[in-house]
Amino acid sequence: MTWPAHLQLHYRREGDRTTALDTHHGPLRVLKRLYPEGPGICHHVLVHPPGGVVGGDELRVTAHLDAGTHAVCTTPGATRFYRSEGAVARQRVALHLAEGARMEWLPLEAIAHRGCVAENQLQLHLQPGAQAMAWDVLALGLPAANEAFDSGSFLQHLEVPGQWLERGHIRASDSTLLHSPLGLAGRSVSATLCFASGSPWPVDQREALLEAARAAISGLAGNTHAPHGAQHDSGAKRPIGLAAGATAPQLGVVLLRVLAHRVEPAMVLLAAVRAAWRAQAWGLTAQPPRIWRT
Repeated sequence: MTWPAHLQLHYRREGDRTTALDTHHGPLRVLKRLYPEGPGICHHVLVHPPGGVVGGDELRVTAHLDAGTHAVCTTPGATRFYRSEGAVARQRVALHLAEGARMEWLPLEAIAHRGCVAENQLQLHLQPGAQAMAWDVLALGLPAANEAFDSGSFLQHLEVPGQWLERGHIRASDSTLLHSPLGLAGRSVSATLCFASGSPWPVDQREALLEAARAAISGLAGNTHAPHGAQHDSGAKRPIGLAAGATAPQLGVVLLRVLAHRVEPAMVLLAAVRAAWRAQAWGLTAQPPRIWRT
């Protein structure tokens, strides 16, 4: 039995306030609407009560942001893709931003359990002047529970139409991709943070965003205390297995890429770069979603 779910979000501007209308079909909905930064920025916590996605399920989130709105969306827990008998489990997210709108799409990680057959798609549709920060975090298996990702597949699709497309198919049987230095190099966590603009970034701002990301990477590398309990090499002040870099593949897209053995250090770096980019581009403080602190 499949269990489809669709959540539609519409953000509107009413005076100095970003308001939101949400409609849902199936078990996908808004848990909380919060305004920790004032009325101009709407924080949404999205939940999927079944707690996991199995073969044949499809989760869809569609968001439309009117001009001048600003939304922050996150989740209280990971999205879990469970073992499949052959049918594909899908999650599709499409964010549509009008001129001058801002969106921060910050879900917790997707976990690919042993034997899953899954697709995870994110599209950012940006009008001129719109800007969106979005991250995608994938954890293969459950290393802490000695559950390897040794069967199944996971397809990732990240896209800013007309600017940037990244599509990768990870198969548990592809040992070259999983273990080669040119692939994941044995790391089970991969993450991408995208900061995209509907208009090309000015050269000086693009360089400033890249430098801010690289400074955050260096700052984590120099931290002698492992974030969230991550261990360190005795010789290098870097969480074991963490590799990261910042690039600008297109004039309107800046990326942070991370590989790690555990989710926690990757999330620490993503949050640090998100905070740096918020300050650099928007003049805003970090303001982590409240659900992360409960």
